[in-house]
Amino acid sequence: MTGDKSRGVSRRALLIGGAAAAVGAVALAQDELSRVWWRLPGVDKPRKAGELDHAGAEWIAASPANWRRADRPADYVIDRVVVHVVQGSYPVALKVFRDPGHGAAAHYVVRKDGHVAQMIRELDVAFHAGSRPYNERSIGIEHEGFVDRPGSFTDAMYAASARLTAGICARYGIPVDRKHIVGHVEVPGTDHTDPGPHWDWDRYLALVRKAAPAR
Repeated sequence: MTGDKSRGVSRRALLIGGAAAAVGAVALAQDELSRVWWRLPGVDKPRKAGELDHAGAEWIAASPANWRRADRPADYVIDRVVVHVVQGSYPVALKVFRDPGHGAAAHYVVRKDGHVAQMIRELDVAFHAGSRPYNERSIGIEHEGFVDRPGSFTDAMYAASARLTAGICARYGIPVDRKHIVGHVEVPGTDHTDPGPHWDWDRYLALVRKAAPAR
């Protein structure tokens, strides 16, 4: 009797497990479908070439090979800003991000004098963090300069970048703190060191809070 009962329970558990797996598969398929619905014929969202998310930025398009079309935050929640440093000049950053063979690009590049270039729309996924989950959830801001040169980070750069980050945080409800505004070095699995020891996080966050748009 015990043996028969145990076999019955096992069979029941197998059926329940199979049903749960099927439900899970359906949920996963629905999740994936919800993220790519706009790719279906006739439902592609209209976009304007050169449209900006940050007022005052200059549109300079990155190569389509360095980012992925998406519909954030509808398909992926945006809850991080990742701060990068080029290890080079502003023109170098633009050049490599426009190169289809480079395989990476950030949404924005900030020059030493505070000029901002937008290269990828915020609703799209830029290949900037070296981590797919972080790419999908974050916006990447590249800064002209070198991690080992304190002079790279000018007052104009800090101010312009802080205004940019303040706008991003306001648009997506991102808290202005070190959990949600991070350096590339803090992305799990990364081998990068930027923005490096000379990036003044206390100053930067204070400027971001000061630049927050009035609600």
